[in-house]
Amino acid sequence: MSCAPDDDGYPATAHAADTLEALDRRVVDCRACPRLVAWREQVAAERRAAFRDQTYWARPVPGFGDGTAAVAVVGLAPAAHGANRTGRMFTGDPSGDFLFAALHRTGFANQPRATGRDDGMRLDGLRLVAPVRCAPPQNRPTPDERRRCAPFLARELELLSPTLRVAVALGALGWDALLASLGEQGWAVPRPRPRFGHGKELTLRRSEGSGPAPTPTPPATALTALTVLGCYHVSPHNTYTGRLTPAMLDEVLERAAVVAGRRARVLP
Repeated sequence: MSCAPDDDGYPATAHAADTLEALDRRVVDCRACPRLVAWREQVAAERRAAFRDQTYWARPVPGFGDGTAAVAVVGLAPAAHGANRTGRMFTGDPSGDFLFAALHRTGFANQPRATGRDDGMRLDGLRLVAPVRCAPPQNRPTPDERRRCAPFLARELELLSPTLRVAVALGALGWDALLASLGEQGWAVPRPRPRFGHGKELTLRRSEGSGPAPTPTPPATALTALTVLGCYHVSPHNTYTGRLTPAMLDEVLERAAVVAGRRARVLP
């Protein structure tokens, strides 16, 4: 089965979700992108030899972490044999191994390794969010797929807004999707839009009188300032080549902790 972008209201009616749990239910039921639906289900049917006895999730992946987070990490997360298999962002692949180890070192995660949805992983003060919720072929979602999925990211940021203070963008795709979403919500994103860079930092404020009308179900408390931090994506292409080292990722997460008003805990 494949659906047109607005069939069943997914994801075009994401704004109607009044809680993160309600949004998550909409996310996992989405079949708006035929190419992504076909790919995620094909991967689950063929499987990788190492996982041949496992049942793949093979659905869109919801956000994961603290529902009252001060920090959001935004980046392409569902991998064909990672989150598409386990059903949790950055779980079960090398990218997740690298990220969760850093989250543990800096005090955001209770353990350094994520293997599946029942592994006991908990995040404190941080939530993982993706601009595209399905694993794309070659890890490259098309512009149209990114556009279709964008309402999920927008609504998740809105629902987090009472507590959110920092957004860490992983890679250029995460950076561009995040700034585009914030700009549409009335944030004063500089023009021309700043280019992605590792370690780049922006402080954004709401722009009075700009952006679209408020969503039908806005959060109780409006976020008035948000710091955006750029970080290379935790993909093997970056981590195996040394473009992104553990120390570099720790530094970005430590900065996020400071801006969010929490104390980073850096373990050896």
